[in-house]
Amino acid sequence: MKLKYSAIIGLVFLIINQTLLLGGDELIQNQQPIDYAHWLLLIGALLCLSVNYIFSDNIFSGLASILTSLGIVALVGQATIDFLWWSYGTDYDGMYELTRQIMERPSIRIPFLTIGPALFYLGLAAHAGKFIKKHILWSILVFIGVIGIGFGAFTFHNRMLIVVNHILLAIGIIVLIFKKDSVLKARTE
Repeated sequence: MKLKYSAIIGLVFLIINQTLLLGGDELIQNQQPIDYAHWLLLIGALLCLSVNYIFSDNIFSGLASILTSLGIVALVGQATIDFLWWSYGTDYDGMYELTRQIMERPSIRIPFLTIGPALFYLGLAAHAGKFIKKHILWSILVFIGVIGIGFGAFTFHNRMLIVVNHILLAIGIIVLIFKKDSVLKARTE
């Protein structure tokens, strides 16, 4: 599969993940036979690793690739924690106890639930920043999406705002992928 299609599928999976989360804890906890929402998060994050190859020479070339890669590691950890929460089903007391334990441990909370996932979005914004002179509109759309996700998650605690901004982010990244692809084709012709 071409890398650009892997990235697009990954971004779409992240949007679907966020859309499922709109249903609230009851919907998430009652998913059967698997936790679809968090499998989409896990697979979507891993597929987005291809963004590093599309916009850079290799997976770790430059700050944007490093941030994106670290963020993907954090999203994988976050998905793992979410799978644990899902395994409690409707045992909300057990989930509360697990949540309390996780939140008391900065070595888990910070890299996998707060700062770590933000690195993924900062990495995507840094990748988009490479195009700011030639494709200002699409780069700004990515920046708006990233900022909006942050505000939705940390300031307003508004899941719908997070979904809308994931869509904006995805549109910006996808257009930049195709703009970069068309520039490369023009150079080889």
